[in-house]
Amino acid sequence: MSLNDKSTSIEEAVARIPDGARVLIGGFGVPGTPFTLIHELVRQGQKNLTLVKNDANETGMGIDHLLASGQVARLITTHIGLNPRAIEMMNAGSLDVEFCGQGILAERLHAGGAGLKGFLTDIGVGTELTRGKPQHELNGETLVLETALRADFALIHADTADRFGNLRYKATARNFNPIMAMAADCVVVEAEHLVELGALASDDVHTPGPFVDHLVELGELSQEYGIVRR
Repeated sequence: MSLNDKSTSIEEAVARIPDGARVLIGGFGVPGTPFTLIHELVRQGQKNLTLVKNDANETGMGIDHLLASGQVARLITTHIGLNPRAIEMMNAGSLDVEFCGQGILAERLHAGGAGLKGFLTDIGVGTELTRGKPQHELNGETLVLETALRADFALIHADTADRFGNLRYKATARNFNPIMAMAADCVVVEAEHLVELGALASDDVHTPGPFVDHLVELGELSQEYGIVRR
């Protein structure tokens, strides 16, 4: 049985994203963020997007470019404290922000990828984070219902991919990428290295190829991919 070669141009891959799409974007700060895919999304100009990302990056990098170009209507995230633009837009009412605890965001994505509708937890009960969410009593304990998260698209960064889409991440750049690859209808991956099928050892595959739809091979990495020094 032959396996499909999923490599394509970045223009074709990102052009599949329509206006109004919900898009998962991997990364935790710099590590694992698909900066090149983000720049192509800015260039193409899709509007009214809902983004799901652990953080809002910093000014002048990552999803801040999408905020600056006015392409984002809603952001589901754990914090925006390092991005003054995101804070200003939220306070001005031009950006709808939904905050989640970091573990809750990860578990909502995991539930979405596993085909679950949600889960019950005591985390955040009685706080601003759970205001308006359904609550249930179980064994005398108040629990809140957290709904699963899925999206139309996921943009993922990987260190190495084979042409079928088996992915290997590097160190902490793994972070949210594997669960986001499970929780989207269409997964677009930028890979630093593209190798032939069979070049990745089975123990090195962190995301199996069936989760991946389109692969883009990166050339020279921009400065954004470097670790931010303070």
